[in-house]
Amino acid sequence: MISIRTRSISTKLTIMNMLVSGAALLLACAGFFIYDQVTFRQSLVHTLSAQAQIIGSNSVSALLFNDSQSAANTLAALKNSPNIASAGIVTADGHPFAEYYRSPRDRTSTIPLLVNDQTESYWFRSTHATLVRKIISDGKLIGFVYIRADLREIGQRFWRYLLISAAVLMVSLLFALLVSAAFRRSVAQPIVALAETARSVTRDRDYSIRVPGTGQHDELAVLIDSFNEMLREIQQRDKALQKAHDLLEQRVSDRTRDLVSANQELEAFSYSVSHDLRGPLDAIIGFSYVLLSGHASRLDATGQESLKSIRASARRMSELIDDLLNLSRVSTSTMHREKIDLSAFARSIMEELCRAAPERQVEFIAPVSAEAFADSRLIRIVMDNLLRNSWKYTSHHERARIEFGLQNKNGRVVYFVKDDGSGFDPRASERLFQPFQRLHSTAEFPGNGIGLATVRRIVQRHGGEVWAEAEVEKGATFYFTLESRRSIQ
Repeated sequence: MISIRTRSISTKLTIMNMLVSGAALLLACAGFFIYDQVTFRQSLVHTLSAQAQIIGSNSVSALLFNDSQSAANTLAALKNSPNIASAGIVTADGHPFAEYYRSPRDRTSTIPLLVNDQTESYWFRSTHATLVRKIISDGKLIGFVYIRADLREIGQRFWRYLLISAAVLMVSLLFALLVSAAFRRSVAQPIVALAETARSVTRDRDYSIRVPGTGQHDELAVLIDSFNEMLREIQQRDKALQKAHDLLEQRVSDRTRDLVSANQELEAFSYSVSHDLRGPLDAIIGFSYVLLSGHASRLDATGQESLKSIRASARRMSELIDDLLNLSRVSTSTMHREKIDLSAFARSIMEELCRAAPERQVEFIAPVSAEAFADSRLIRIVMDNLLRNSWKYTSHHERARIEFGLQNKNGRVVYFVKDDGSGFDPRASERLFQPFQRLHSTAEFPGNGIGLATVRRIVQRHGGEVWAEAEVEKGATFYFTLESRRSIQ
């Protein structure tokens, strides 16, 4: 069975109209029937009382002279009243004096008597109504008269009313159904059209659809006009939004084209640096080596020292070019994210460093596993730069401690590399990640100032951030995060 809640508004309006009409008619019929029953009983009691009064008056002489036949003749006049089933006259001491009955089954064996202060009384039973009245002569009670009326007419009237009510109800409901059809056209159909339009707009995102007007000036017409006005507003905003979207797409396309062009120029520049600059540098390094190895005896000490400085500067220039090329590559190379283990990278890098300088006493600590989802080649460059920094800045200590680990801060994983080396002034920590910015002299700790800038570029490309904490001669800790767009399974 379909619930009333899922039916259409047209059906709901029709059902509501039918129910209201039916309930009103049933209440009206019930009211009329109750009113008819009450008035019928009152009329019956009034008629029986008048008949009893007439019979009592006409029976005074018969009671006084003990003429029961005369009393019976008086009662026989009741045969003209078809609803009278039986009647009788009883003496003052309760003995039957005369009686009348329409059929033997209507005879009455006993009748209720009146108390002293009652002149008349009546009783209604399921099939009969009985009225008893005193017969008084010269202020003296001489007998009683009673009349029993058949109530079968009330049942007949009830069924007639029921049939009439059913017929009226059916005709009224049919008329209500016809009225509901006209009402549905004027009220329900506009609401249905409004709902269908709203459903189409939601499904198709077509804001050019409009609800047809009703031609009326009621609240429903105001609702439809307001809905259409809302659709016009949305359509205008949608067009403006689409225009802005197209403009943004064009700008993105232009910027992408410019970026591709800039990357191509950067790659061309990198190629030029790699080939055009490296050739002269290699020549300087080569010829300085030839001079030092084959013609050093012809130079004095100052000339030899100057030649060595030229050779060292050329080598440093070559290293600087390599660092710049690496920095350029990490900014433009394509990323391939995958699940990697940073602890494995850290252990591998530290093993290489320890093999290169076996005389150093360095304690290295790392967790069993530190997984991340990132580009393995680029993250290895990050780990290599950070660990080599720690290795370098702990080199002036007889014993050193380097730790790689991870911790959870505010729901995100933070990786760190910590050492107990020379540290730095924390007020200058932001300079660390700028290209060619150094907090120590080259004589104290060699380097070009490119490594940490490279680390920052790579971490930012992974959607993370990098920062450092340190104190002078108390070590330094470098923290970095990676974008966690995919959890490690």
